Amino acid sequence: MANETASLPRFAAVGAGRMGRGIAIAFAYAGHRISLIDLRQRTDEAWQRLRDEAKAEIDASLSGLAQLGVIGKSQIADIAARVDFVDAAAAPRALAAAELVFEGVPETMEAKRDAFEQLNRHCRDNAILTSTTSSILVTQLASLVRLPGRFLNMHWLNPAYVIPVVELSCHPGTDAAVLARTKALMEEIGKLPVVCGASPGYIVPRLQALVMNEAARMIEEGAATAEEIDKATRYGLGLRFAALGVVEFIDFGGCDILHHASREMSASLDAGRYTAPAIVGQMVEQGRLGLKSGSGFYDYEGRDVAAYRRDVLSRTLGELRHAGLWRAPADRTLS
Repeated sequence: MANETASLPRFAAVGAGRMGRGIAIAFAYAGHRISLIDLRQRTDEAWQRLRDEAKAEIDASLSGLAQLGVIGKSQIADIAARVDFVDAAAAPRALAAAELVFEGVPETMEAKRDAFEQLNRHCRDNAILTSTTSSILVTQLASLVRLPGRFLNMHWLNPAYVIPVVELSCHPGTDAAVLARTKALMEEIGKLPVVCGASPGYIVPRLQALVMNEAARMIEEGAATAEEIDKATRYGLGLRFAALGVVEFIDFGGCDILHHASREMSASLDAGRYTAPAIVGQMVEQGRLGLKSGSGFYDYEGRDVAAYRRDVLSRTLGELRHAGLWRAPADRTLS
């Protein structure tokens, strides 16, 4: 078996839909071959249609990168050629060769169960198995996996080949070595893995759902137009959170600021949406206000606070310059 699979890709994306294609581009862009596998039994004609559709989307995505100057036009064909399109008949060999497999079939337990039955049967015992599900908890899927210690969820953010963050969600039985190996493999292709528990929404979707719903609610209430909200989020909220992480932002401004703002908005808008979690009140009571008190969610003991503040300012100015919003000081006295 080793000789038969030695020339096949080390990586496999199961499910030839939008997510599988994005993952395939990410690995191909990083110089790796990857199998894009369709497990469904299809007629030759149906398989050819799917293959042509997937190839066209991959080519179009790479052409878009070329148009923006990210890659040269001459590189498109070479990168696209690293994606092996695999039908159901050839899937067992491709799965047997893979050391890291991404399951990306439709978001139903039935579809996941069918997929993992085949992965269990054909993948080697030391292969890392992941699910790219955005809605099913890793603890729900672990029971479908033979040798579940090698399994975790991996949530990609679209476009998968552009956004660096991938969210890794482990179940209690996920082997620590498997997590470490997965993180290393993802870092190898230029990704930024972050780890979270078995909680609905991972990190990014859970945060962004609140923001998006509140934006829609402001339009519904007539508080602001879509255009004004988008201007405010792109160049106010978004710009600041591109320079500072959300929790870092709490510490930088002060946990007490969040505490008081939450109290006021919970009273004037909606207690269900704006009441701060208990941890915020506890930190205020303990005097752990963030940077100004020396500790908050982070510990600042021994840190050069002045240098840190300069670094934050530098990050923010970098975002302003990128957005084309930084203005040099006026060189004349205003009358």
